[in-house]
Amino acid sequence: MNILRIATCLLLVASWACAPRQSAGDTAARTGRLVVSDDGRMLQYEDGKPFFWLGDTGWLLPERLDRDEAEFYLESCRRAGFNVVQVQTVNGVPAVNAYGEESMPEGFDFSRIDRQGHYGYWDHMDYIVRTAADKGIYIGMVCIWGSLVRAGMMDCGQAEAYGTFLGERYRDASNIIWIIGGDTRGDVNTDVWNTLARAIKRADKNHLMSFHPFGRTSSVTWFHDAEWLDFNMFQSGHRRYDQTRGDGDPEAQASVNEDNWRYVEQGLAAVPAKPILDAEPSYEGIPQGLHDPNEEWWKACDARRYAYWSVFAGACGHTYGNGAIMQMHTGDGAGAYGVTRSWREALDDEGFNQMKYLARLAGIFPGGRRTADQSIIVGENGFRYERAAAMRGDCLLAVYTYTNRPLTIDLDKIPGCRKNVWWYDVTDGSVEYAGQFDSGIRTFSHEGPQGPGCDRVLVAADASTSLEGFRAE
Repeated sequence: MNILRIATCLLLVASWACAPRQSAGDTAARTGRLVVSDDGRMLQYEDGKPFFWLGDTGWLLPERLDRDEAEFYLESCRRAGFNVVQVQTVNGVPAVNAYGEESMPEGFDFSRIDRQGHYGYWDHMDYIVRTAADKGIYIGMVCIWGSLVRAGMMDCGQAEAYGTFLGERYRDASNIIWIIGGDTRGDVNTDVWNTLARAIKRADKNHLMSFHPFGRTSSVTWFHDAEWLDFNMFQSGHRRYDQTRGDGDPEAQASVNEDNWRYVEQGLAAVPAKPILDAEPSYEGIPQGLHDPNEEWWKACDARRYAYWSVFAGACGHTYGNGAIMQMHTGDGAGAYGVTRSWREALDDEGFNQMKYLARLAGIFPGGRRTADQSIIVGENGFRYERAAAMRGDCLLAVYTYTNRPLTIDLDKIPGCRKNVWWYDVTDGSVEYAGQFDSGIRTFSHEGPQGPGCDRVLVAADASTSLEGFRAE
């Protein structure tokens, strides 16, 4: 640690020690307890208000950013419309943060973790949790990355101690979502994951819990019936259709690698009903296939396609990812997976700033209630990138096309003799009125260019229905 860093740490400790001590639960009121909806399909606040999960993968936030950087990043997430940030709570045993502080200075004994006048690893984590809550953001805490457990760095006894510590420390925070696993299969170290989850749940009955699985797998496969799992996650992964590396679900052939909507359909078919979302799709600004920088890189339009495909299939939300942001790369030299841009630069990326338009679209459905319904699309649907995706509510429907191809739609799927129809621009949230039409089967074409990345959404509603932000003129 250089002299400047030491001086900074001493000033930080002095200012922190003089300030009134807050617990992780002293937060603003824009967050609150989340529960699963009665139908097992969506997440909502305890008062019944719908909660649409819009997450960013800020994996190394706790380890690599100091207080000022963390506040800047979280404020950028707030401005971009994100309400969840997924983090690696520890990425090592021990993990070391920007201040040189260790997460586990005495191993898995946390009885003396808090020291008077000392700004430790967990004090910094507390700061991140509080700051996120002040901005209306939930922290999805991946408790320990899966590779560490696979390497034997936490056994069941240690998982019991660690889970109890986490649950007791953050049970009163308003903005915690627990995530077990971390890029790992559930049939490896299963006892450790069950022990960790149950230890947290015994100490903390206030927060939802899920499992983050390995690429091209879903928590449905291993933990759907677990009493601690409130909702499912899948990782659709970073490979394009023709890429395979022998990982993931053996039944997921390379020919369907990018079809993340398949995981949603699988999850929603499971009993009992539990919500599901894509917790790690292909990152914007990372090589296709992840490991070879010479491959083509995923772009904003790809990030949008994963988001809209999964949500229109019935997911309760979506998590976006960016190659530079997820590792908080400084821009000095090459980071993981060939990334050279800094996380600050990546905050201006198109995909990062376009996810909010998906949340805005989901918000026009009354009560957040929407159902995937591919029968809205008449005739044979497209294949791969040409596939359109449809969902509906009580009085409106929406159809997503990645290529802006003509859409033949059954307007009788929603009530009303006359329907107002709009085109929704997924790149900026603007709305273009297409006109009013009699009910029945209609074909709609947008004048814009066609092809991959020319994506947009057709929205139709009963002409007597008023939609916020959608005007008939």
